[in-house]
Amino acid sequence: MTDNLQDVISTKLAAAIANPLFPAVDSQLRAGRHIGQEYLDNYAFLGDFQAELDSFYRRYNVELIRAPEGFFYLRPKATTLISRSVLSELEMLVGKVLCYLYLSPERLAQQGIFSVQEVYDELLNLADEAKLLKAINLRASGSDLDKQKLAEKVRAAIGRLRRLGMLHTVGEQNSGKFTISESVFRFGAEVRTGDDPLEAQLRLIRDGEAATPQSLQAGKAAFNQETAVENDEDFDDSQDENEEGAE
Repeated sequence: MTDNLQDVISTKLAAAIANPLFPAVDSQLRAGRHIGQEYLDNYAFLGDFQAELDSFYRRYNVELIRAPEGFFYLRPKATTLISRSVLSELEMLVGKVLCYLYLSPERLAQQGIFSVQEVYDELLNLADEAKLLKAINLRASGSDLDKQKLAEKVRAAIGRLRRLGMLHTVGEQNSGKFTISESVFRFGAEVRTGDDPLEAQLRLIRDGEAATPQSLQAGKAAFNQETAVENDEDFDDSQDENEEGAE
């Protein structure tokens, strides 16, 4: 019996699953939570058993990823057997603003502590208001009521990102104060190039970009294709006009 079991599961994977930390870590990962170095025991556990747990999760068509910044998370494939939820456009845009704030000098000046109001103000300052209102299906009138609804949506987005392990509450639960985790770099993957990260992130926010690197590439390809089609149509129209002029 033991020999047959070892053919299916390695000794080290069995040790990982038997570890008392596994149930909580597994539940958090499946819920979409990001586990960084601030979670000392859970982080060390994932580091010790990363290869074994990755092979375990691949049976569910998901991957255990360790990002360049060090945090762990599960990345589902299209055929995943683990339920997943998708962030809204506004939630992703708020995540990008948090990434921008993480990179900003203000983070050091404020000892890494930010407020919900600061995120909202920074979002209005950096992003186009019409795009923000459109992201939550509001008419782009800029009325006080619209801004109030937008503020409520931003608070809800911050709450969602907190549950995913990207923010950590400072003080009382309803204080509105928090620190930002390195896991916000899930929204900054596009700036992992040679460009200045702060400027690159700011450009993404101003463009209203709230997408994954894969969808960015797909969008770029679609844009290029549409441009090519439009150029062809313009060329055909000009040819028709020339032919009509010749007649």
